[in-house]
Amino acid sequence: MTTDTHEITLTVNGTTRELRVEPRTLLIHALRDELGYTGPKVGCETTLCGACTVHVDGKPVKSCTMLAVQADGADVTTVEGLGEADELHPLQTAFQEEHGLQCGYCTPGMLLTALSLLEDEPDPTRAEIREALEGNLCRCTGYQNIVDAVETAAARMNAAEGAD
Repeated sequence: MTTDTHEITLTVNGTTRELRVEPRTLLIHALRDELGYTGPKVGCETTLCGACTVHVDGKPVKSCTMLAVQADGADVTTVEGLGEADELHPLQTAFQEEHGLQCGYCTPGMLLTALSLLEDEPDPTRAEIREALEGNLCRCTGYQNIVDAVETAAARMNAAEGAD
């Protein structure tokens, strides 16, 4: 029996990568197992928890239910592409300062979902933040610090944009 594979090209965090995948390979497994991006987490594998959230062509996608072949030619951003070790993205800094993470398992998905929110709505209300994060589950926090972190990041990003 021969396994049919497809060659696909993904641009992940600005780097173009080619790989061969089976048609049934999920994007989360291509990213983690084939390309070594361990930021997105395998959680529920049913789109309920959001731990696998990445951006595909600028939109948040739960990579546990998207086939890798569907992302062929796409621009994918994982949490590893959000900031640099010596210069974190304002969301990463705010999550750290506001204690918006505990075990960190949900954090990559939370960050990328929050980034999408802030790109669409630079000054969200607390209710809008909570609504945007509904598809991302955290078992460690009461979400208060996560909402605080997104609010803090929004204020900093708006102030930085105003300074430009």
